[in-house]
Amino acid sequence: MWTIAAAMSGLLLLSACGVAPGGGDNGAAGSGKKAALVVAQGGLGDEAYNDLAYQGFKDSAAENGVAGRPIESRDIVAEGEQLVRTAAGADYGLIADLEFSHAEMLGKVAKDFPEVQFAIVNVAVEGPNVTSIVFKEHEGSYLAGVLAALETKDTSNSKINDANRIGFIGGTKSTGIDKFLVGYMEGARSVNPQVEFDIKYADSFGDAAKGQQIAKQMYADGTDIIYTVAGGTGAGVIQAAKDTNHYAIGVDTDQDDIAQGFVLTSVIKRSDLAMSNLVRDFGKGELRGGSTVSYGLKEDGVGLSEMKHTKQDVPADVLAKVEAAKADIISGKVKVWDVTEQGYPSWAK
Repeated sequence: MWTIAAAMSGLLLLSACGVAPGGGDNGAAGSGKKAALVVAQGGLGDEAYNDLAYQGFKDSAAENGVAGRPIESRDIVAEGEQLVRTAAGADYGLIADLEFSHAEMLGKVAKDFPEVQFAIVNVAVEGPNVTSIVFKEHEGSYLAGVLAALETKDTSNSKINDANRIGFIGGTKSTGIDKFLVGYMEGARSVNPQVEFDIKYADSFGDAAKGQQIAKQMYADGTDIIYTVAGGTGAGVIQAAKDTNHYAIGVDTDQDDIAQGFVLTSVIKRSDLAMSNLVRDFGKGELRGGSTVSYGLKEDGVGLSEMKHTKQDVPADVLAKVEAAKADIISGKVKVWDVTEQGYPSWAK
């Protein structure tokens, strides 16, 4: 167990990646460069956003001779500034922050440490030494909405009831989470205008039991497909789908294997690719900051999973309509609503 500063009691900071045993903070190739990854709410082990980002960060650190360390806290929202400032003052040349709520804080800290490169995911922050990484989660969610709204009408499938209703469980009520929700709603409405939505927020990214409880009630109320955007809380939603013979839609990483046949698809968000590219550029001395990097369908930064356990249960015409929607988004024919830039549309209020 490594601590950035002994005085920072209560903060959990994990072992180094890309570092040989006993090698301290020396990178795998001895470059002397150090990078820290600030883990978002839900922590490592969420089988979603944090884990996928950490995998890309860790692998790229090892490949590019960078000493990389993930940093966790029991209260990452409240303690984030203290953590980031301490890491910036401890010779970390790159600090990548996965926590959306740190946007205002990171911009302020970056001004105080102009020689350090900072990066933040899911929000744009201005600063000559800040790289902002944003995903077009709304595009991947649109495809999930198309799939869910068509599949909820397929009553020949034993997991589907006769109600025209699909669901969504978010970790918290925020524009970052609602970016997924509104994209999902827009995609669903594009192919099934009368579809109904059952929307709930768990107010947690790490409470699987709560996710399971909420989802079971939603399934009991007639919802047969629930898209979960709630980190570790989503594990409970997926378990509820299995328990009740319905579908969940996973998020961030390919969660189809968690409950085979009960995860209709997963909306994959390539946080691993983003972190891999970021650490690579830092290791090569090519990271300059002052820019925003965007990953969407066109960049293969978001998309649906292969559906290896469920594709055979989905009618061919439904799959074709999902592929057509994807092509329309990539070509620019369809521009999916982004609440973080456009606010809320009237139909989503």
